[in-house]
Amino acid sequence: MPFSPVLFLLLTGLDVSCSQDENPTVPFGCGFGLQRPYTLLCDLDAVWGVVVEVVAAAGVFAAVLLLLVLLCRLHSVTEAQKRSGIGPVLLLLIGIIGLFGLSFAYLIEHNESICLVRRALWGVFFSLCFACMLAQGVRLRRLARESRSPGGCALVGLALGLTAVQGIIAAEWLLLTVIREGNPACQYQPLDFALACAYVLALLLAALLTATLALCGKARPWHCNVVWLLVSCLLSILLWVAWVGFYVYGNTVLGKSPDWDDPALAVALVAQGWLLLLCHAAPEAHACLRGPAQPSAPDYFDTSQNSSRMREASLDEDIPLSHRQFVENQGYAFDENTAGLRSGSHHNGNTGARPSAPFRSNVYQPTEMTMILNGGAVSISLYMF
Repeated sequence: MPFSPVLFLLLTGLDVSCSQDENPTVPFGCGFGLQRPYTLLCDLDAVWGVVVEVVAAAGVFAAVLLLLVLLCRLHSVTEAQKRSGIGPVLLLLIGIIGLFGLSFAYLIEHNESICLVRRALWGVFFSLCFACMLAQGVRLRRLARESRSPGGCALVGLALGLTAVQGIIAAEWLLLTVIREGNPACQYQPLDFALACAYVLALLLAALLTATLALCGKARPWHCNVVWLLVSCLLSILLWVAWVGFYVYGNTVLGKSPDWDDPALAVALVAQGWLLLLCHAAPEAHACLRGPAQPSAPDYFDTSQNSSRMREASLDEDIPLSHRQFVENQGYAFDENTAGLRSGSHHNGNTGARPSAPFRSNVYQPTEMTMILNGGAVSISLYMF
């Protein structure tokens, strides 16, 4: 059987070639076990996926850290005007974490379930963030006009109610296109996706309008918060114009329509999350946790300062009645003697110095307060010089 070793070698080579065909080549950078459809998380040839992953993970860490700080310091915020703004900030941080988390869905090769998640949660997380900004605008507008703020629960309820509208819109879009018409979840036009987010853009414009109105208020301490909100709204509008224009028209013009769709949407999610975190959530959290400013001059119209004056009055009441009478009598005697000396210093041209009136300078005249303290008894003391 001289051909048996040769046959064995041929069969062994065929088996090796078949095993190589079954196991496709692993992308560069994914040598630690990640396979499809998760190769974009580690593929260094498509480096945009790794960059988006790192930036999104850092954003999640920063948002969670700020959320924990707010929850731990919540008991130290005692002012009602500042405490009402913590609820929308916490809800905004949850929406920011959702934006960063949704960006990972664009780093996975899409299938029916992934496409459903993308289409359902995209508008919901954006509307949650912009609804919180609108609630903050309403709060700052009320503070600027009336120096009062709506309750924190009312603001949170307003934000959740506005977010529920976008949830209904996304659910109807999926029901009409996927279930009723039977289209695959991953097959939709970019323009349809942008039109489904029209309500989100309306919330952003409403937040910009309320921030502009709040800037015209008279409450100076809240102008810094209003400016940060206004900057966040303006930058968000610019970002939305950029990614919608590139996603709908730019990819088609450059001929990169299906390939660059997922990178454009992932970058938009991460950029929007960091923009809201740095320009709105962090400044608003700092303003809520900051201690009250010490007034440079006493405000006599502020009722919170009456306690110090009441304490001073209570110290005067602790002085015995006899001591207070003695102090008042000495004060009045000193004033009358001084008046007598001043009146006796006038000179007459013929007779020289004119004597002062003996009755006004030597007789003590009690006041009404002295009579009340003495129980109605009038004591007249004559001080003869």
